[in-house]
Amino acid sequence: MWGSRGSATDSDSSQVIQCEGNTWKMVLIDENKAKGFAPPFFQKILCSNFFHTFFLLLVFANAITGATLSFQDQASVYNKLDGFYYAEVAFTVLFDLEAIFKIWCLGFQGYKKRPFHKFELILAIGNTLHVIPSCYRGHLTYFQVLRVVRLMKASPMLEDFCFKIFGPGKKLGHLILFTMCLLIIASSISLQLFCNIRNFDKFARFDQAIMSMFQILTQEGWIEVMDGVIEETETDGVQFLCAIYFILYHQFVTVIVISSFVAVILDNLELDEEIKKLKQLKAREQVTESQQKLPMRLRVFAKFPNHPQMVYLYKIPSDFSLSQVRESFMRQFSTPEVNLTVDIQEISEENTTLVKISPVKLVRQEVMGSKSGGAMEKRSGITLIVRDSAQQKMQVCGSTQLVPAGPKSLLSQQYQLRMDRRSMRGSRPGSLKIRSTGAKENGDINLGMPTSSILNRTRTPDDYDIKVWQQRKQQAEIKRSQQEEDLRENHPLFDTPLFTVGRESRFRKVCQMIVNAQYSYTVRDPITGKELNNKYKSLHKLSFCSKLLGLVTYLDWVMIMVTILSCISMAFETPKRRIMNTPELQIAEYAFVICMSIEMGLKVLANGFFFTPKGIGKDFGGILNLFIYAVSVIFLIWMPSEAERDSPAQVFMLLRCLRPLRIFVLVPHMRKVVYELIRGFKEIILVSVLLVVLMFMFATYGVHVLGGKLHKCNDPSITTKEECTGRFFQKVFVTKMKIPNGTESGAGFYVPRTWSNPYNFNFDNIGSAMLALFEVLSLEGWLEVRDVIIERVGLEYAIYVHVFVFMGYMIGLTLFVGVVIANYSENKGTALLTVDQRRWLDLKGRIKLAQPLHIPPRPDGTSFRAKMYDITQHKKFKAGTVLLILVNCALLGQPWKSSDAGRTFILGSVSAVCTLLFLCEVVIKMIALTPKGYWTSRRNRFDMLLTFLGVIWIILHFTFNLTEQTSDANNVFGVIIIVLRFCTICGKHAALKMLTQTVVMSVLKSFFIITGMFLLILFYALLGVILFGTVKHGYNLGRQANFETTPMAIALLFRIVTGEDWNKIMHDCMVAPPFCTVGGNFWESDCGNVKASILYFFSFYIIITYIVLNLLVAIIMENFSLFYSNEEDALLNYNDIRNFQNTWNIVDVNRKGVIPVRRVKFLLRLLKGRLEVDLEKERLVFKHMCYEMERLHGGMDVSFHDVISMLSYRSVDICKSLQLEELLARQELEYTIEEEVAKQTIRNWLDSCLKRIRAKAPPQQKEHTNLISNLRATNEQPLFTLTEQPSSTAESSEDNRNESPIVRTRKKGMVELQPPNILVQPPPPPTQSPTLRTSPRVEKERPTLKKRSGRLSSGTNYKGLTVNLSQTSEAKGETLTVSPLQKTFTESVLIGENVSTNIQSWWGDQFSQQQQEQEN
Repeated sequence: MWGSRGSATDSDSSQVIQCEGNTWKMVLIDENKAKGFAPPFFQKILCSNFFHTFFLLLVFANAITGATLSFQDQASVYNKLDGFYYAEVAFTVLFDLEAIFKIWCLGFQGYKKRPFHKFELILAIGNTLHVIPSCYRGHLTYFQVLRVVRLMKASPMLEDFCFKIFGPGKKLGHLILFTMCLLIIASSISLQLFCNIRNFDKFARFDQAIMSMFQILTQEGWIEVMDGVIEETETDGVQFLCAIYFILYHQFVTVIVISSFVAVILDNLELDEEIKKLKQLKAREQVTESQQKLPMRLRVFAKFPNHPQMVYLYKIPSDFSLSQVRESFMRQFSTPEVNLTVDIQEISEENTTLVKISPVKLVRQEVMGSKSGGAMEKRSGITLIVRDSAQQKMQVCGSTQLVPAGPKSLLSQQYQLRMDRRSMRGSRPGSLKIRSTGAKENGDINLGMPTSSILNRTRTPDDYDIKVWQQRKQQAEIKRSQQEEDLRENHPLFDTPLFTVGRESRFRKVCQMIVNAQYSYTVRDPITGKELNNKYKSLHKLSFCSKLLGLVTYLDWVMIMVTILSCISMAFETPKRRIMNTPELQIAEYAFVICMSIEMGLKVLANGFFFTPKGIGKDFGGILNLFIYAVSVIFLIWMPSEAERDSPAQVFMLLRCLRPLRIFVLVPHMRKVVYELIRGFKEIILVSVLLVVLMFMFATYGVHVLGGKLHKCNDPSITTKEECTGRFFQKVFVTKMKIPNGTESGAGFYVPRTWSNPYNFNFDNIGSAMLALFEVLSLEGWLEVRDVIIERVGLEYAIYVHVFVFMGYMIGLTLFVGVVIANYSENKGTALLTVDQRRWLDLKGRIKLAQPLHIPPRPDGTSFRAKMYDITQHKKFKAGTVLLILVNCALLGQPWKSSDAGRTFILGSVSAVCTLLFLCEVVIKMIALTPKGYWTSRRNRFDMLLTFLGVIWIILHFTFNLTEQTSDANNVFGVIIIVLRFCTICGKHAALKMLTQTVVMSVLKSFFIITGMFLLILFYALLGVILFGTVKHGYNLGRQANFETTPMAIALLFRIVTGEDWNKIMHDCMVAPPFCTVGGNFWESDCGNVKASILYFFSFYIIITYIVLNLLVAIIMENFSLFYSNEEDALLNYNDIRNFQNTWNIVDVNRKGVIPVRRVKFLLRLLKGRLEVDLEKERLVFKHMCYEMERLHGGMDVSFHDVISMLSYRSVDICKSLQLEELLARQELEYTIEEEVAKQTIRNWLDSCLKRIRAKAPPQQKEHTNLISNLRATNEQPLFTLTEQPSSTAESSEDNRNESPIVRTRKKGMVELQPPNILVQPPPPPTQSPTLRTSPRVEKERPTLKKRSGRLSSGTNYKGLTVNLSQTSEAKGETLTVSPLQKTFTESVLIGENVSTNIQSWWGDQFSQQQQEQEN
């Protein structure tokens, strides 16, 4: 109906932007426009906003006019030609003229281009037929009420939402068509199967069959259909088959068909990958903007004149008196401001250097110009083309993890991918780069061309987004803090509680200490902030109570307990036992008010009231707290002894019931759930508007067609209103059992005849019709509405109810479910995750669920214990155990009765045999695993406990002569053991175990939502006791279902949560005079409250059923994605995790789940499969992973999840899988690890090399123990060269390449020491040649190298490479001399530590020999 979304409102006209003077306007062009016969003046009228607004208002007026129709008496039902008829004729004429005018202006071809015009034309034709007197208020009334749909054009937001929900229409349309075909086929089959059943008319005709099958589809009263068929059949086998038929049909349509509607709606709400990324960036920008701005309550201080704080300077010798100086002025000289910029644009020539850079020594002479078409230009051009191609491939690869082809492991593939990306990007992504004029990689200085201009060619837009967002976030934090500092300085009353308590007063600090005191089981270093080792750490990690205790502050925990106790005391209040006349309840009320007064006082004195950054009134939760406190104080002071219905006293008693909602404010997790739900309330409101519009249309139709026609006399023998007078004898049945014909009881009594509507519903006015349709929408009582309409109006009008149920339930409510789930997921952030990010989230969930095996490894050799171990680990052994458990549980299919001794003996004997077999299983496992190894598994301990209890049951059952009563108790004991044994079957299979863990995780994550739902039920129960605690009993409000006490009200509300007869209870609570007695106080009256009942039950049903329960569905769907996710799409599948578990089981000999950090290297060496590490080819990756464990845990023990989490990070493409904040932290960690590993590698190599040299040195030289003493003992200066292979061979001369030996490459963070080029001299012996083993891969081009922290203490920058010279002779004040020969062949000088005279003489000989050869 909405058509394509690619055009604007006037899409039939082409528009272009045209400049008229100083403004730009959209101008219509008519080349391709379908022209009509109207002059241009009428064309402008058609395109004007006034024309469209006028007819929208006309549609609204028509809807209001049709909704005001009501039927008060029987005469108005048959008088159709009244004022409403003539008003409808007038509206129809105006809308017909609108359609004719549009066709005249646009032409018929142009008019039918838009689908909405076709819809308007159909409505015009249908309403023209409807105003014919014989057709008025008939089935054609649908065309009249469908005009309301045109009002959606008045709200573009609602129109866009409808298009997004119903989308292109194919998926939802095909699903509706499939449902209708299924219903027709099932009805036809049922008609043929059950049409011959006597005395059963549910399947006598096709219309009855289709209504019965549709009734099963809605799950309302489907048991009646099945029971009716079963009762009329005589054969047991046929009855069983009939039950199976109806059950399978019911399960299929409810589990699959209805869930398909939810799935289609969720799929329509799913966002594209690019839109998800944009929404992620937008969300971060919104957070940044919100962090930058101060709230309005704090910006109020800026409206007042400034009163800056002044600073006095003391103890300064001077002859002149010092004046006061502003603190901000002094701060400019005490803390210099550092301006960090992000290197996004190219660096211009006028940009200055922010850090001091050492002079660069050139390998060749400076060249001011270059010749085009040379080898260097060609090679650089080809390099840029290849680099751009690789980058483009990375960008368009979508959700596929980009890894190079080859037999490498997953870890090495991802490591190589990250190195390739860094070489293309050229700099450290996500960090603030210091602007400087760098040198090219070949040693040349950038001549007029900034280094960043080369980097900008290869950087992706994501790098810029990360940097821009980082900069904005830092600027927002700085600006916000600066604004607060300025307000503190210029306004002395800012951040002063109650404008009296000093900002830095000791009293306020004491209050803050009390308010902010919180439990924390992690001990942290007060200086570094790192977590320290704690002997209770593992205990606290396993304790849920410890985490729960650290959830909120001590003060909040105290108030949570006080609030719970106060709610318990309120639960004892009843209409007869009120707080006004019960001293015990008054004491509890006084205690609550006193405790809350202390809490409010401490928080106000610590954080302020409203005009402070952390004031208690800063958000809605704080305002709710203050409101509850004010209501409690006022009610405690007032304590009214009388409270009439709807009086202020009763209102205050109702407001006291808000007290349980305080827990939402005190617990942050519950407050977060409410906040995430409220953030997306716009979509929920839009769905509610759609459902209200749907109910309004059908309610208007119901008033016009069914209004006044449902009246009937309560005497079945009377058919007219005139005869419905006097009284008649009403029979009474004292049982609900089916009584045969002719045996009815004659009991009864005389009742007066009345002509009235049905008890629960009517369609006499729009309000009653809306109420009835809302009940039908919840599928409660719709069968009653349908049957009454069929009986009193006709069978053809039953279509009205079925169409509304199908559209309201199958589409409307499933739409509500889908929107709540999608909206919650989007606000939480899971709906905005890309495919790779979702896979990474699933992987973390799998890792969290994975646990160590706690099974000892297989014994070596072929001993008896090894054979037992193989038997216990065999698949057939496990399958046999599962089969034995199923056989044991199958015994519960028969009743265990002491009266039937023979059957009970047989069942007990089979169960005893199974228990003995379980005992054998325990013995075999203890032999295979050893008792200590068997005891390490919690599952084995539970099996042993059940087996021990089973043996006790066998002794009790077969040894002692038990009486009948004790025998029944013993049978119950045995049944409990069997049921507990069945629970162990979940741990026997990997899929069942994962499913069980997922269910447990879902329950734990739903803990706060379930708790919040119980608090809401408690809140409504307290309200119900005050509102309906004294209402007289009705049809459904009785002794077992009432609001007389709070426990009874909670039980009744839990029943309403399931949707069971909530509408009937609502009508019972709406009883009014003369059917009840009105008293003075509300507890003295047994009447209900119509308005309060509607508001109470409607709000409860919508909040609990439509919102809270759907939140539980959303959480379960989120967690179950771990279970039903495809193994092929998983980043690490179950086999990878299983291999790691087996490897961990070998290393963790103590079965404690933790190992020393030094054992991680052994664990990594033992890994197989995709996580295998080849030490020959991937030694650098191995070092990085080992050092990461040491760095993150500081020498402490590492757990199972610590190691597998590290492997998961190393095995995925972090640029695609991680979100921005996590990505930045991970990249920074990996860069730091690579730098530290490189430093450690160089240090270890130098130490080992120098130790070998000292070991072979003469005895007289061994007394020199360090490099400084060796340097002082000799006159020759030791020289080492640190070289880096040039990226392009075109930059070095051909002669040098021929003369140079094979040069080893330099990896990131690693260096290589080599002697200068020697023409003929063979290489030195391995014991004297200072070479560093590195990976054979050649490093990619890197235009600039960042200066790392910790490497700038002292050094020289050569060829963009910074070398650490922190412990060189230069630091001691010695002079570093460089010969011309060194300038040619060397690029930097490294003076090592602990170098002996052997290496010094060797380097000297090499330099002198090569210098002589060049001179010759």
